[in-house]
Amino acid sequence: MHSWNLHDMPDLSGRTAVVTGANSGIGAVTALALARSGARTVLACRDAERGRRALEAVRRAAPRSDTRLVRLDLADLASVAEAADTIAKEVDGRLDLLVNNAGVMALPLLRTADGFEMQFGTNHLGHFALTLRLLPVLGVAGPARVVTLSSLGHRIGRIDLDDLNAERGYSKWGAYAQSKLANLLFTAELDRRARASGRDLLALAAHPGLAATELGQAGPKLSGRNWAAKLERASRLYTQPASAGALPALYAATLPDAAGASYYGPRHLGETRGAPGPARRSARARDMGMARALWEESARLTGLNADLV
Repeated sequence: MHSWNLHDMPDLSGRTAVVTGANSGIGAVTALALARSGARTVLACRDAERGRRALEAVRRAAPRSDTRLVRLDLADLASVAEAADTIAKEVDGRLDLLVNNAGVMALPLLRTADGFEMQFGTNHLGHFALTLRLLPVLGVAGPARVVTLSSLGHRIGRIDLDDLNAERGYSKWGAYAQSKLANLLFTAELDRRARASGRDLLALAAHPGLAATELGQAGPKLSGRNWAAKLERASRLYTQPASAGALPALYAATLPDAAGASYYGPRHLGETRGAPGPARRSARARDMGMARALWEESARLTGLNADLV
């Protein structure tokens, strides 16, 4: 059986894409692959300087590409709103692909600018708000896709609708797993709502397996004691490179016959590495009742209209 790789990506000329967290790791690989395939590509990055360097790297590697940079801080809903407005202008009112890639992992208890627990607020609520704000330009000129990055960690996740912001207690890994489970539930409900409304929009999800990235370093630095970053460095012995970890997201983004709400990841060694294919999601990730409830609560927390899709 043929193993899907970057050479299998179709020509994306005439299409537009946004990748969050595109300054490093899986996001950088994803953005470069899309740009090389002809897509007008917007790099949405929190750190302006690192984003500028990433933009220059893409332009050097794909000099004929149309690549842009937009500042986006998913931990600040005002920044999300401003970024969505800027993106709509950068893509001339047409967006075909949104890759919700950025995230933070296993941080000590911190709060976003709006007071949300940092991992849930960044990994889920930030992307929820960005997606809903970009719906007016998603799919206006043909079929569109939203690909959201989850994790193997979602399998131990639980959604506590009564304590999403960790007021009653906090586990950094529990919070991370909750946010990654939320990514899958969001994907399922977005796809359901898109189909019900007749929109030509597919929502899909992917996970990178065990990939050596800077995910653990993506949050605020904590006096040199960024335990997630230390764990990430130690895990390099057991992980695949970001170039391989990005394949499931690119597979979801470009596979011609992909079905809505599909979930993709590496196919080998318990979905930790290898070529992309269908991935297994937990029973909690298939709970459509919880998906609807989380959507409604996410809309309330972000102040957005839950009925936009």
